[in-house]
Amino acid sequence: MTVVVIGAGPAGLAAAVELRRLGTRDVLVVERESEAGGIPRHARHQGFGIRDLRRPLSGPAYARRYARLAADAGAELRTDTMVTGWSPGGPLELTGPRGPEILDPDAVILTTGCRERPRSARLVPGSRPQGVLTTGTLQQLVYLKEMRVGERALIVGAEHVSFSALVTLSHAGAGAVGMTTELRGHQTLGLVRAGAALRWRTPLWTRTAVTAIHGRPRVEEVELTDLDTGGTRTLECDTVIFTADWIPDHELAVVGGLEMDAGTRGPAVDAALRTSREGVFAAGNLLHGAEPADVAALSGRHAAATAAEYVRGSAWPDRRVPIECEPPLQWIVPNALCAQAASTRAGAAPPRGRFLLRSHEFLSGPRIEIAQGERVLWDGRLRRLGPGRSTPLRAAWSAGVTPDGGPVRVRVVHRG
Repeated sequence: MTVVVIGAGPAGLAAAVELRRLGTRDVLVVERESEAGGIPRHARHQGFGIRDLRRPLSGPAYARRYARLAADAGAELRTDTMVTGWSPGGPLELTGPRGPEILDPDAVILTTGCRERPRSARLVPGSRPQGVLTTGTLQQLVYLKEMRVGERALIVGAEHVSFSALVTLSHAGAGAVGMTTELRGHQTLGLVRAGAALRWRTPLWTRTAVTAIHGRPRVEEVELTDLDTGGTRTLECDTVIFTADWIPDHELAVVGGLEMDAGTRGPAVDAALRTSREGVFAAGNLLHGAEPADVAALSGRHAAATAAEYVRGSAWPDRRVPIECEPPLQWIVPNALCAQAASTRAGAAPPRGRFLLRSHEFLSGPRIEIAQGERVLWDGRLRRLGPGRSTPLRAAWSAGVTPDGGPVRVRVVHRG
């Protein structure tokens, strides 16, 4: 019974621990970085581990804790190792310090996470000066390499990680001249926004886009455009931090022939986190961008439970029912249900017994309807919906889905 976990972030390490706890004999975790732990390794703020480890930790402490738990459980961790080949139906090809290898495991769990889209992907014009970073690069430069990153930074984005960038800048001795978002509000917790406003007094400009970056050899100024009026202005700064705007790190899922979800841009999975390819599971922020590390870890633990059943002989479902969102809803995860969900203990409900739902727009108190054909499975109000933050949706309604009833549709019937 061999399971290969690809990615040694919180989801992958938690999956490895759970697989070993459930008696899976050979568990291999493959990580392309030189150290296990994922993004928390260079996110030094507190708040990691509350949901999964039941204790608050800093990012580096959380990463070390999970790497140690996985090693102590008996999982094999291979760092500096990449999957360099994987075709639909084919084995895994690895390249690392041991040289090239070919593995054909009983199951694979993909936990490759997600990444922020950099300037090039956002098509921001102008010159190409130094000082344009993503949050991840900022944190690595500050915390791992102890480098200075400038003095006056503009933060592009207003999600959780955007405020983490604000903290990192302060640790580096730099200041933020402002934060921008093209949306009409921030996407973090109100307490986080209020605390940041009180401590750093950084202005947040909503409905504002960065439309050009200029400078040589380093950033000197940016052009800001008001999306409501069309007016432009320039802002002097020496650093630009592009935050959020997440995309799953899905290259392996694509080359492996997995069905992808158009909303999340990650693999489509059922409640047990099974993908469309037999023996392949996906978990964590590969499924969506981006949930907190402990939520990703619990997702990895959930996938491991089903993977352990599978390698012990549990049948793979032969069909599944897709779950589709109608605008302004953006996505729901999991986004499929298998016809035989009740046949396995792990496959009957999604991680933490809830689906995650997001919207392209800010909605306060929206009324949501979930239906299969003409049959309404659930109808009720949620407190809020919006971009950048997921809203949990309890999974009891999924028990009413029938295998031959067609796709399940989730829609907003009243915006609140």
